[in-house]
Amino acid sequence: MKEAPAEWVRWHGRYKMDKELSLRLQRLEDRNAISERVITYAMAIDLGDWELLRECFPEYVHIDFSAAGMPASDMHRDQFVAFAQKGLSGYKARQHLSPNHVIEFDAEDPDRAICRSYMFAQHFQPGAASGNVFLMHGSYTNEMVRSREGWKIARLTQQVSWMDGAPEAS
Repeated sequence: MKEAPAEWVRWHGRYKMDKELSLRLQRLEDRNAISERVITYAMAIDLGDWELLRECFPEYVHIDFSAAGMPASDMHRDQFVAFAQKGLSGYKARQHLSPNHVIEFDAEDPDRAICRSYMFAQHFQPGAASGNVFLMHGSYTNEMVRSREGWKIARLTQQVSWMDGAPEAS
């Protein structure tokens, strides 16, 4: 039988991880869950799955899209989903990419973290006066909170670096 790693201790005939290793594994699981939630946000928008988008947030969420012209606001998640649905449903297709996740955990509260990521948002609307494609380039700051249902986006800030085309959903 293979020798147990030094950081494990023998416990009633089984190996039990020590507390430090257990915390490191939990942190890895949290990183994965946070990253997955941020990607789910982008996919829900692209799929027009408004219920899935709703699940990305706690009951109340702070949205700051002021870089794109929408003033920052605290709102019920249903309000934000309705806003997204109204603003995005007019496009024939959408693709939001959210790569390069950098996750920082709150030193004081293990149930809070920030996930920073790039944003590449493509919106396709054939025949629009400004061209068929409206592109947004920038980043997101997702302030995350752990809930009973998993990690949620409690504060979402969009930073726009540049845009190509004009938003002309029909």
